[in-house]
Amino acid sequence: MNKVQDIINQLQLKPHPEGGYFKETYRSTGIIPQKCLDSEFIGDRTYCTGIYFLLTSDTFSAFHRINQDEMWHFYKGSPLTLHMISPEGDYSKISIGNDIENREMLQFVVPAKYWFAGEVSGEDSYALVGCTVAPGFDFRDFEMPSRENLISLFPQHSKIITRLTR
Repeated sequence: MNKVQDIINQLQLKPHPEGGYFKETYRSTGIIPQKCLDSEFIGDRTYCTGIYFLLTSDTFSAFHRINQDEMWHFYKGSPLTLHMISPEGDYSKISIGNDIENREMLQFVVPAKYWFAGEVSGEDSYALVGCTVAPGFDFRDFEMPSRENLISLFPQHSKIITRLTR
C-alpha cells in the first residue's frame, strides 16, 4: 500500500472523521446568505465546495448525512460502493467506478439528507474520488450518528448499519 501513502502525501490528504482521507480543493468565494437557505442551515454558505476523498479497503466511510446534495466523481483505483438510506428508510446502493460497461457510475449524486456510507470494492486497494457539495459544505451540516441511534431509526437495515458504523 505504498501507492496509497504516496497519494496521501502528494495530495496532502488528512484523516476524515467519517473514515478515509480528504483535502478541500475548492471553496467558491460567492456567499449564499442564511435567509436564502432552508431552515436546517445555520449561517451563510459558499456556493460550492470540492474535495479529494481517498478510502482504502481496510476501512470504510461511516454512515453520515449532510443537508446538501453531494456529487461523487470517480478518479482512480477500485470501485467504491455507496450505501444509502433515504429519510423514508429505503435502502439502495451504487457502484462508483470507471467500468461503465458493468454499470459503474463515473459520477453519482447522493441526495440531501440521505444517510450514506462507502466502502472500497476491491481487496488490498483504494478508491480516489472527488466530492462536490452545493451549497458549500460546512461541518455544521454534517451528522454522523452512533450505531444504536441509526439502528433505532432503521431497524430493518441493522446488518449494513452495524457493518458501516463505528
